[in-house]
Parts: sequence; C-alpha cells; structure tokens
Amino acid sequence: MPQQRTTRQTEAIRAAIENAGRPLSIEEIHEKAAVTVPSLGVRTVYRVVRRLQEDNEITTVPIPGGADRYELTSVAATHHHHFHCTVCDRIYDVAGCAGGLKKLLPEGFKLEHHELTLSGRCSTCA
Repeated sequence: MPQQRTTRQTEAIRAAIENAGRPLSIEEIHEKAAVTVPSLGVRTVYRVVRRLQEDNEITTVPIPGGADRYELTSVAATHHHHFHCTVCDRIYDVAGCAGGLKKLLPEGFKLEHHELTLSGRCSTCA
C-alpha cells in the first residue's frame, strides 16, 4: 500500500485526539482541530478519522444511544470504562473495573468480555 502523505488537516486531527485526554465525538474533533486549521471541514474530519481507524491509530468508543467517540488505540488497549455526562454529552475515561461481574451471570454462562458506560453529570455540570 502506498504511503499517504500527512497533511496539516491530518496532523491537526491527530493532535486533537492525542491531546484531549478523553474520547471525542466528530464534532469535538472538528472544533479542536479547526483552531489549528480554520478551513477544516467536517467531511474531512470524517475521512481522516476513518483513515486513522484503518491504520489502527484510533479506536471507536460506542456510546449507547449516542454517536460514537474516538480515542487512541493505545488508550483503548488498556482495560477501562467510560462515563457519559448526560448534560454536556462529553465522555470521560474511568480507570479500573467494578469486578465481580461473573456473579451476575446465569449458571453455566462464561464471561469473555464486557463494556461498561456509566452515566450522570460530570463535575462541571453537577
């Protein structure tokens, strides 16, 4: 596969995701990256995000009942969960795990994976 050139738009989008410290929506990525590249369009953000996913640089964070968010694959590789603020719609990483989930399974079931999204109000919206 030929090497794709890195554009200012790609670098701004990559930097927005890397520096956010939390999963971002397409709109949040656009807002942060447009500070560096004011002419950046939302379609370009979608295209670059798709390419960064194909290159395994970022991973989708599915949000129940909401739009997907995106975080670095290196962050996604560590076991963690997410908190969704129902007021500002931001997503935050939650370190650690509740544990004890196997006790909730019906008899004979085997837990192989789990995802947990907490929801409520973040410290700013509380």
